[in-house]
Amino acid sequence: MKRWPLYLIIVLVVLAILGYLLVKLNSSIDIAGIWNRDNQTQNTQRDVRKIPDVETAPKDVLALRREHQLRALTELEDGIKIQDVPNGVYGFSMCNVESLRTKRGNTSSLEIHKHHDGIVYYVGYASDEDIEKYLARPKNFHILTFPRSGDKASSLFEIPVDFVSKCDVRPFGDGYLFDLFVTSIPELQS
Repeated sequence: MKRWPLYLIIVLVVLAILGYLLVKLNSSIDIAGIWNRDNQTQNTQRDVRKIPDVETAPKDVLALRREHQLRALTELEDGIKIQDVPNGVYGFSMCNVESLRTKRGNTSSLEIHKHHDGIVYYVGYASDEDIEKYLARPKNFHILTFPRSGDKASSLFEIPVDFVSKCDVRPFGDGYLFDLFVTSIPELQS
């Protein structure tokens, strides 16, 4: 007589399993998918401040990172001097590019790419006119660069830090403008 609660529990578990299997086999409803989707939505709403920069970067910047197979600077590498940064990494820095940060932050910083060949690049947006000047390879010219795309600068480009003789930062609207001065571009070795 004392075993009837045990039998009742076993019967209820078997019925629950059979009910689940019937719904799973005879229905087009994906219960597990609905459960996971609900949890993802809740996590997304809770973790909005924790989204890394890689997810909030524009698509063209993400494509450039993928093209050069760059990984994000890790938290352990945050603040590391540029000469100690491993090749194949991107981060953020001020004009002087002394060290890299994992996040752009509220400071005036540009995205910096250190390619697998060790060359360090400023990455930003400029006007088509400024990019044409750069591609024409004249001497003594300015490229006005922005960290984000806008009306005055809609084209993404990268320029080696070694080509830039001077970088000035100026407030512009609700952000910053980087004036990159290039005295000359070294000729490519054939």
